[in-house]
Amino acid sequence: MDRVIYTAMTGAKWTMERQASVAHNLANASTTGYRAEEHRLRAVQVQTEAFPSRAFVVDASVRNDFTPGPLQQTGRPFDMAIQGKGWFALAMPDGSEAYTRNGHFGISPTGILQNHEGIPVQGENGPITIPPDTEITIGSDGTVSTVQRTGGVNQVNPVGRIKLVDPAENTMKRGDDGYFRLAAGGQSPVAQNVRVAGGYLEGSNVNVVDQVVAMISLSRQFEMQTRVLTTAERNDQTASQLLTNR
Repeated sequence: MDRVIYTAMTGAKWTMERQASVAHNLANASTTGYRAEEHRLRAVQVQTEAFPSRAFVVDASVRNDFTPGPLQQTGRPFDMAIQGKGWFALAMPDGSEAYTRNGHFGISPTGILQNHEGIPVQGENGPITIPPDTEITIGSDGTVSTVQRTGGVNQVNPVGRIKLVDPAENTMKRGDDGYFRLAAGGQSPVAQNVRVAGGYLEGSNVNVVDQVVAMISLSRQFEMQTRVLTTAERNDQTASQLLTNR
């Protein structure tokens, strides 16, 4: 069997993986705080006793695009967006810490500040509890303060400060749940330089035009790889006929 089949097969396989990644990005083009991902492929030369004339395609790495997305004003008191670099910390059910750029927060029935999936937002001193019958304000440093709707009007009471972190991008990895974590494990320290805008949400950083162009290019690459497989099959059939006729 012609070894070119394996070369074309690996190219087609990983091209499909890249297509799936691009499709995932397009599906999350309107997801709050989403970070685009990209599979990086490379050719690896096949080492044989004969002349190394062939190469296989391998998935070298998965790259995350950490470019900030556009800020969109919502006016909702629990919505928050990070300006520039940084992350919100979440207290995961298993006791670990995860990070997100999605600041679409709310409060639980018990008054705990949480994200849209019910995961508590990590405060610098633990979970942040919002008292009933209060309005909240968000400071640029992540401080959550409340104002009583009745009684002592205009009396601002800080109830906690959201844990904001800014780990190096090359130390983070995306989990299957979509949240980022430190690749080495553990928790990132508080970053004093991270700033928050209350009443805003950060949009996805996916460039739809670029992703559509990439999808078209990948489709053509996949078609090229399948043509190589078809050509190899045709050559094999022709060679078999020639040998049979002899």
